This record gives sequence, structure tokens and C-alpha cells, in this order.
Amino acid sequence: MTSAATPRNGFAATLVQKGALLFGVVFLIVGIAGFIPGLTMDMGTLSFAGDSSMAMLLGLFQVSVLHNIVHLLFGIVGLLAARSASGSRSYLIVGGIIYAVLFVFGLFVAGMDGAANFVPLNSADNVLHAFLAVAMIVLGVVLPRAGARTTR
Repeated sequence: MTSAATPRNGFAATLVQKGALLFGVVFLIVGIAGFIPGLTMDMGTLSFAGDSSMAMLLGLFQVSVLHNIVHLLFGIVGLLAARSASGSRSYLIVGGIIYAVLFVFGLFVAGMDGAANFVPLNSADNVLHAFLAVAMIVLGVVLPRAGARTTR
């Protein structure tokens, strides 16, 4: 039996682990959705990488096979990170930093033709990446490692 003051161990046992699990599941869903006709428009233009892919997830977010694979990998890492509080915190903070860098990168290459836009990115992706960066970093910093703790 564990008390509220004792850290719990186990998969997604703490709030920060639940946060990592949530992001992991969402990234997996988005990665899978990027391959589903109907959820992704213009599937015939889906290319492995580069700006030539005009496939649009939900009609908004420009995707490619590489983009979808990155989402799937981010999801898998989130699920693995949810096994520990420190791994979850690292996943959220480092993942948030990666998305912040991707947001800044996207400001320069979104909508551009050429090799620089290898992911590919558009304005909707940039807004989403900014949101993800802030949300992941904030949750990684503010979520407690364990459940509610009481002091005596």
C-alpha cells in the first residue's frame, strides 16, 4: 500500500507520466491518420519527403510519409517515456524544445519550394508546432512527479 507522500512507480502513475502518455497517444493517432484517405486529402500526392507532397491531414496540415513517420516515432517515444516520471519530464521538455525549433524553422521554409522544406511545412503546421512547443514545455515543468502530496 502506498501513501500520498510516497512516490508511485509504474506506467503512467504520475501526472507528468500521464501527460507524456497523452502526447504519445495523440502523436500516434496523428501519424496513423496521415496515412488514411478521407482524413488526409490528396493522398495521391503523398510523397516520402519534400515540398512536392500536397497531401493535407484534415485538409489543413501538409504531410508526407516522413512527416507521418516522425509523428509515429514521437508517439512511441511518448509511450516509452510514460514508464517513468523523469523520462516523461524529459520527453515533454525536450520534445517541446524540438517543436520550438521546428516552429522557428517553419517560419523560414513554410510554403517554400525546394530542398529546405523537406518535412513539408505550411502555416497551419507552424501554428500547431508553436502550440505543441509551449504546451509540452509548460506541462514538463509544472506537472508534479507524483500524485497529490500532503505535508504534516
